[in-house]
Amino acid sequence: MTPDSFRATRSLPDGTRFLSLPAAEAAGAGPLSRLPHASRVLVENLLRHENGRTVTTDHVRALAERDTTASIPFYPERILLQDASGIPVLADLVTLAERAAELGLDPASVAPRRRMDLVVDHALELDLAGSAGAAGHNLDREYDRHAGRYRFLRWAQTRFGALRVVPPGIGICHQLNLEVLADVVTGGPLARFDSVVGTDSHTTMINALSVAGWGVGGIEATAAALGEPILLRVPEVVGVRLTGSTRPGVLATDVALTLAALLRAHGVVQRIVEFHGPGLATLAVPDRATIANMAPEYGATMAYFPADTRTLDYLARTGRPVGPIRDYLTAQGMLSATEPDYDDLIELDLGTVERTLSGPSRPHETLRPADLRRPATGHPRGELSDGDVVIAAITSCTNTSNPRAMAAAGLLARNAVARGLTVAPWTKTSLTPGSRATAELLRAGGLQPALDELGFQVAGFGCGTCMGNSGPLRQDAGRQIRERGLAVSAVLSGNRNFPGRIHPDVTHSYLTSPPLVVAFALAGRTTIDIDRDPLGTGHDGKPVLLADIWPTDEEIDATIATAERASPGRGASLPLTTDRWQRLPHPHGDGYAWEGETGMIRRPPFADGEVCAPVRGNITAARPLLVLGDDVTTDHISPVGRILPASAAGKWLVERGVAEDGLGSYSSRRLNHEVMLRGGFANPRLRNRLVEGHEGGWTRLLPDGDVMPIHSAAAAYARRGTSVIIVAGRSYGAGSARDWAAKVTRLLGVRAVLAQSFERIHRTNLVALGVLPVECPALGGFDADGTEEFDITGLEGGPLVNAPLTVIARRGGRTVFEQAALARIDTEVEQEWMRAGGLLHRLLTAPR
Repeated sequence: MTPDSFRATRSLPDGTRFLSLPAAEAAGAGPLSRLPHASRVLVENLLRHENGRTVTTDHVRALAERDTTASIPFYPERILLQDASGIPVLADLVTLAERAAELGLDPASVAPRRRMDLVVDHALELDLAGSAGAAGHNLDREYDRHAGRYRFLRWAQTRFGALRVVPPGIGICHQLNLEVLADVVTGGPLARFDSVVGTDSHTTMINALSVAGWGVGGIEATAAALGEPILLRVPEVVGVRLTGSTRPGVLATDVALTLAALLRAHGVVQRIVEFHGPGLATLAVPDRATIANMAPEYGATMAYFPADTRTLDYLARTGRPVGPIRDYLTAQGMLSATEPDYDDLIELDLGTVERTLSGPSRPHETLRPADLRRPATGHPRGELSDGDVVIAAITSCTNTSNPRAMAAAGLLARNAVARGLTVAPWTKTSLTPGSRATAELLRAGGLQPALDELGFQVAGFGCGTCMGNSGPLRQDAGRQIRERGLAVSAVLSGNRNFPGRIHPDVTHSYLTSPPLVVAFALAGRTTIDIDRDPLGTGHDGKPVLLADIWPTDEEIDATIATAERASPGRGASLPLTTDRWQRLPHPHGDGYAWEGETGMIRRPPFADGEVCAPVRGNITAARPLLVLGDDVTTDHISPVGRILPASAAGKWLVERGVAEDGLGSYSSRRLNHEVMLRGGFANPRLRNRLVEGHEGGWTRLLPDGDVMPIHSAAAAYARRGTSVIIVAGRSYGAGSARDWAAKVTRLLGVRAVLAQSFERIHRTNLVALGVLPVECPALGGFDADGTEEFDITGLEGGPLVNAPLTVIARRGGRTVFEQAALARIDTEVEQEWMRAGGLLHRLLTAPR
């Protein structure tokens, strides 16, 4: 029980106790009512976990006073996992228990203490699309491909009582979190705000429902599952004041992409964004979810929407108990319309937002439709041309969770079919909803038949194309692209379009709304002004424009209303498991028999002593393993796509007897560290300045000059006893919460990453693996060619928390660069991780 130093315990009308923010403020906790709503949720978390040791009244006051130099602990209520990053978390938990037993410790000391929900959504691959049997075919292939991984998950369900697994074929973790999993207010003897951290950066989608949550790496999620606090600096909160309302024909996708560009330019990395203002009332919760989902694309920790009547309406429609939630929010002053004080303020008039796309390679690179227009090149003998759309995918929880966007897509498809339009033959079309509630909306609204006719049959329930599992292209498109060097396009309703992510043969990827995905599929190319140029020719021989088939807002709303009447609650009560999953054979017992050398479920090495050796003392005469530019993403560092036979990982597996058609993907083989080591920095779009003219996983061994795979160079440096670092530009580690981007960095023997700036999650992941992030803004003026040797000094003795460092680079013994830098160890807890050699080793040595 908390000491309740601020005498904040009160009772709700039903007698349930809670820690009252107004009472704490009256007792001297500080001006809590002037804090942004997101900050108040963090205050309540502190009040509830106060114990005089890890959580004190000083933490509460630091947050109330907005002391951004202070760090505060945060204890999430639950952990949200997806299979690609969640299975390694479970394996790390098993390994921790094994290591604890080996060290003579009680394995129960490293048992999960928090609720964990794992949703299998990242394994869906679109082997088949555009046909009635696609969903069943792809699900069968998925169970076949991932039999070992799913056997492990079924065993884990029996091993960890706090774990719930949502099997394949049900939906995407973030959409299910929004529609079903989130409590908003958690009941029990002590009512409290729901909160969550997830092993996917788009966990922020739940901020739309006024739930505090954000993405973390798998190692940090492991610690949180064990009951450890997450330490964060008191965050600045940027208020985004929304005014006006969107124009007819403008959807939440357009607002989200506009905000991604606006906020990325403004600078909100490691800050919380909170939306407020009169325009908020015009956005339903699904609209807010589309916006909040994109928070990682502008770098914010959260994109928080305070609770209001829209929130309560959505809870009622999805079967949540509204009364107790309303009582709690009212008692906490969280339904007040009074605008709080923000650390920074931006204003956006929703009426200024236009139809928007982003691309061709970054989510914040926004475009107007007219920006894409290029002269037509034609299609001689049916051949592909630059700019042709080879993938058109309605995909991702970002947009399939939005009824208005999905209804608009279905209505546009219906109107297109009525006019006689068809999809280009080279365009692979697909629909992968984020939940069965979305499919039910399309069915109940009578929209699925028209989508079917255009090739947008449901191909499965999962991430699919959004995370790169787009499957084979149509006809011989791949051959033409490679032989002729074509720059073709993918158009998708996803949230990321980094180079090489969507498909290895596709150079340009554009994010947009679901109805525009259908429109570009009809046009067959991105080199048109979709607003003004014809999409095709109707059955009457006349050109058809987008305006001719775009539905009105009234039609969209009427369709949703019809679907609601036909299917009230749309899927909120659908079960979160399947008979097929329950029947899946699996082992029993406390231990798991790890697979062999080429298996998918190998024992992870990250709790072992040889991997946990800490960085000690200054780094001297280090060689750069890679020299990279700006905006290097976790997709560049640790790709998720198919393992190609010619790749280093593919060759390693084939040499050991794995068939080429059984290589799988990097995403599915994350529990084989030998494969992942060879996949490190192997994205085919990665450019390493040490090997100009090469792309992908190559580097130059120095001073020899030999070009070789990155893992081979790392091994050579290790044999020589030469320290290695990575040199990079701005925003290093953008994108996914993928902790394997840090894990592979550690396995390669990298002691430090030297960059101009870091993205939030990847910086934390590096520290959690015992790799030192060094921030050196002056690197922007230094043209490193890789022949340098680097010293990083200031690491001997003394604290590491934001320690001032000096970076020195020498060529041929002559100093060519010497500048101040900063150790990006941001909290005392992170310092403990570094000195222990990583978070997992710290968990094994810390008193519990």
